[in-house]
Amino acid sequence: MIVEGFVSGMHKSPYHGFSVEFASHREYVPGDDVRHMDWRLYARGDRLYVKQYEEETNLRTQVLLDCSGSMLYPEQQRAGWRNKFDYAATLAASLIYLLMHQQDACGLVLFDRDIREHIAPTSRTAHLRSMIELIESNPPDQTTDVKMLFSHLADRLKQRGLVVLISDLLADVEEIVQGLQQLRYSGQDVVVLHVLDHDELTFPFEANTLFEGLEQPDIRLRVDPQSLRQSYLELMQRFVTRVRSVCMNNRIDYALLSTHEPIDAGLSTFLAARMHRLTR
Repeated sequence: MIVEGFVSGMHKSPYHGFSVEFASHREYVPGDDVRHMDWRLYARGDRLYVKQYEEETNLRTQVLLDCSGSMLYPEQQRAGWRNKFDYAATLAASLIYLLMHQQDACGLVLFDRDIREHIAPTSRTAHLRSMIELIESNPPDQTTDVKMLFSHLADRLKQRGLVVLISDLLADVEEIVQGLQQLRYSGQDVVVLHVLDHDELTFPFEANTLFEGLEQPDIRLRVDPQSLRQSYLELMQRFVTRVRSVCMNNRIDYALLSTHEPIDAGLSTFLAARMHRLTR
């Protein structure tokens, strides 16, 4: 309710809906209206396809949600958000809900070292439950490969629209930079919601601590965190600054979101700033 209305009416772009003029086919997904099924095509190829028609909408969005192992931090139960993935998944679900309830077309991509699941953009609210269930049934458990993600997306994103990347971006920073630039060069409007845990941003550890790799479990290192704090925070700041500056230089909207802050506060602040920029 806090953010509803912020994204309404910001964009004008064509998408395929159900209207008057036929445009193309796409594969059937559960929830599609069977009235728009092409039964002749099914009879010829034994595969279900839905007819698409030209229509106009304010927005055509793809939400990209990181399902890699690093999103499982922290593994220990604590007050507040269970881990980064819970926070990011709720963020993704909130955006999808808002977009679809204002008749905008929204799709979902779940990725780690490959694209796990992909639901093409649709404005039909019947697909909302399917997307939420898909997120729920795909917990993180693999490594990250953003280079693969961006190269595969280039083939799948045939139409211009809005791409929202929700991730901790804990991968090779130069591959992230190249991938974001590739999306912009292809004409996509890009938003990066950079989700990090409060621990990752502040490094609050004091006693000797055993650190284990979530994406590389064989890496285990026991250290005195106080001797590392300053250098760690400098590296983290350098990383965040690099990503933010690349986004700014390529006209990509960027927001750093900590799991320590409420989703509604962080998201509404970001959307208000985006609306202000777009309407200047």
